[in-house]
Amino acid sequence: MLIIGIAGGTGSGKTTVVRKIIESLPKDEVAVIPQDCYYNDNHHIPLETRLKMNYDEPAAIEWSLLCKHLRDLKEGKAIEMPTYDFLTCSRQKETIHIEPREVVVVEGILVLTDKDLRDMMDVKVFVDADPDDRLIRVISRDVIERGRTAQMVIDRYQAVLKPMHELHIEPSKRYADLIIPQGGHNKVAIKLLTDYIRSLLPSYKNR
Repeated sequence: MLIIGIAGGTGSGKTTVVRKIIESLPKDEVAVIPQDCYYNDNHHIPLETRLKMNYDEPAAIEWSLLCKHLRDLKEGKAIEMPTYDFLTCSRQKETIHIEPREVVVVEGILVLTDKDLRDMMDVKVFVDADPDDRLIRVISRDVIERGRTAQMVIDRYQAVLKPMHELHIEPSKRYADLIIPQGGHNKVAIKLLTDYIRSLLPSYKNR
């Protein structure tokens, strides 16, 4: 099993890179594990408090469960991946059944900040993008998908996203094996990455 870690700031284009990896490989060879599914279970905390919590720092993630699930997949065991509701900022009762696959992609803004998780990765990628471009994507996504107003997103970006990016996410770039500038628009870098991933798979080495 090949474990690929894909990090980068909010709105950098990580989803596009992940999609390109999936498209470059045969169907059902890739499992995607989003970091966002592993936010700590805070259902016992009042909603008003949950809405004000910082979700852009490593302490917000249950890394131990994420690492356990990766070890289980590597051992050939299926997992029940948690799901998360961004409107209520709480973990849901529903889980997603994930079977072991030849390639597992772990994706999220903070996935290169945790040493135990990094040590499990075969390839570490950082998707880079201009801060203004990222902010535009974040506003578009959060207004449409998470029910926030544009002003709410801007306020959160200035108060939380930007400082947390500079404190935790940007420094994690130094752990990357490959940095993809221009985010999901960099077709050359994405092709180099997908070609490299294929070259590491036994099914392709024998061709």
